[in-house]
Amino acid sequence: MINLRINGDMRAVDVPGDMPLLWVLRDILGLTGTKFGCGIAQCGACTVHLDGIPVRSCLLPVGTIGERAITTIEGIAETPNGAKIQKAWLDLEVIQCGYCQSGQIMSATALLNVTPNPDDADIDAAMAGNICRCGTYVRIREAIKQAAKSV
Repeated sequence: MINLRINGDMRAVDVPGDMPLLWVLRDILGLTGTKFGCGIAQCGACTVHLDGIPVRSCLLPVGTIGERAITTIEGIAETPNGAKIQKAWLDLEVIQCGYCQSGQIMSATALLNVTPNPDDADIDAAMAGNICRCGTYVRIREAIKQAAKSV
């Protein structure tokens, strides 16, 4: 049994320690907001926070997590910056197909957590590992800026 702290709740899962966190979240726990994209940690669709740091869950063995806190897209609105980012995403209609957006939101929230007033270079660096096949990058940048300005 592996114990995980996910979105503030303790969850016990009976899985092999080498199973990627993504599959534990989606297939075992039913938290399907985190998406499978590439499977090689390059597209960002599977991004979650581990103690507030964005990580790719598709390659992260669940047995290596230990007591660290996991936050998924299902729990990010409970954080001040996560709520701001989600509101800005809706206000500016960032989402087109939506597939990558949970990972985009997780990375954007992590950015605001460490850089409350990011400039374009900060945004580019933080979001570089998140691919949007629909090309909503301009709206993503504007939503991050709007969220940073909101009180």
